[in-house]
Amino acid sequence: MASSALIQPRCTLHQIRSPGRPELSRASFAAAAAANEAATSPSISARAWAGARASSSASVASAARTTTSAPRSRTASVTHMWRQVQGSHDWDGLLQPLHPVVRDEVARYGELVGACYKVLDVDPSSARYMCCNHAKERVLEEAGVAGAGYEVTRYIYATPDVAVAGGPSTSGRGRASWVGYVAVSTDEMTRRLGRRDVLVSLRGTVTQAEWAANLMSALEPARLDARPDVKVEAGFLNLYTSSPGASGMGSCRDQLLREVSRVIKSFSKDKPREDMSVTLAGHSMGSSLAMLLGYDLSQLGLNRDASGRRVPVTVFSFGGPRVGNAAFKDRCDELGVKVLRVANVRDPVTMLPGAIFNEGTRGFLNSWAAGDRYTHVGVELALDFLSLRDLGNVHDLGAYVLSIKAEAGGKVSKSDNAATDSRGAAVLAKKAMQFVGSQRAAAFAWPEAVLGIGGVVQSLGLI
Repeated sequence: MASSALIQPRCTLHQIRSPGRPELSRASFAAAAAANEAATSPSISARAWAGARASSSASVASAARTTTSAPRSRTASVTHMWRQVQGSHDWDGLLQPLHPVVRDEVARYGELVGACYKVLDVDPSSARYMCCNHAKERVLEEAGVAGAGYEVTRYIYATPDVAVAGGPSTSGRGRASWVGYVAVSTDEMTRRLGRRDVLVSLRGTVTQAEWAANLMSALEPARLDARPDVKVEAGFLNLYTSSPGASGMGSCRDQLLREVSRVIKSFSKDKPREDMSVTLAGHSMGSSLAMLLGYDLSQLGLNRDASGRRVPVTVFSFGGPRVGNAAFKDRCDELGVKVLRVANVRDPVTMLPGAIFNEGTRGFLNSWAAGDRYTHVGVELALDFLSLRDLGNVHDLGAYVLSIKAEAGGKVSKSDNAATDSRGAAVLAKKAMQFVGSQRAAAFAWPEAVLGIGGVVQSLGLI
């Protein structure tokens, strides 16, 4: 894709598959494309449609059949293939080429995460600093996604338990900041989606204290269950589990577990025959919190409805870093937590932590690192975009959404690009660099690693 704003020397949008996973043939992709076209074009003959079905692989044929049974509109297609969109088959055959329904749904969730940035008060002089500027009933409308089809049920706050040297008191230890919201699909949207969707939307790093917590890159036991081998990044765990003291609000974890389980039980009790899903969407730091929540909900069995049925949990991660070790990944797989990682190949944040010791480490280093290698979870949808005018763009959520919408092969108009809110990216990048200068260089491993990977310093403030 080439446009005036997004420069792509290598136009790629592909799925990174697990070792040993068979690659679908070019014929399979062609068959899937023919099947999808048959579903939306009355000019395709019955014989051509039958041939497309016969030549596709089992998993692709299944997705194609569900697509063809739906009416021609996009939303109707979601109705009939929502389980595949949520990762029931690990998005097999849906990412390369990118299925239009998956494309639209992933972009939609990205926009719902982007709403968190648009309504956040980032003025340090404001009485509502680091709080949402609007009431729950109007927040999505004020964020520009009034037709999203969700009702916000609760705001979520996180409290980094870290001290920031030289920082203002408003960004230091013990202050709770608004990080996102829990919402549930309306009755109309539920009919369009084919199920009641419980959504958790979480933003990335904004305050210096949050950023400092993200730099606590040591692995430590998750302490969310009795498995000492499951380890996660200390800073993300700090943000997830720390409480704001005597306010009674509880930790980010407490708020999320309580509200998500409440919504599941409430709606499934009132409408026991209705299908449900739990969608956890986050950008950067928010994707890390979403990963911890997905693991936590499933581990505790809180993703079960009033009748005991398991509600599928899916994480849509945008520009997310690694969260835990191989045991954490294996346990997420065992629990059935589905993760689609949308990652720009030029975004250094997606390569951290674990720039050296990770899932790709081999030989001597692999043996030496043992269980302390950071490992990505889930399936990767890789994008490739870069703006030479704004290098921080590589981690910008708006750029991620535009790249998805363009399918890495179309064009993004100047007007669409202008609509992307990059103001926050520039401001946060500047704050990040100021913060680095106020700390002792020896205290941080992540910035040094980022400087060695791509040299995109601007993205540091957007972890």
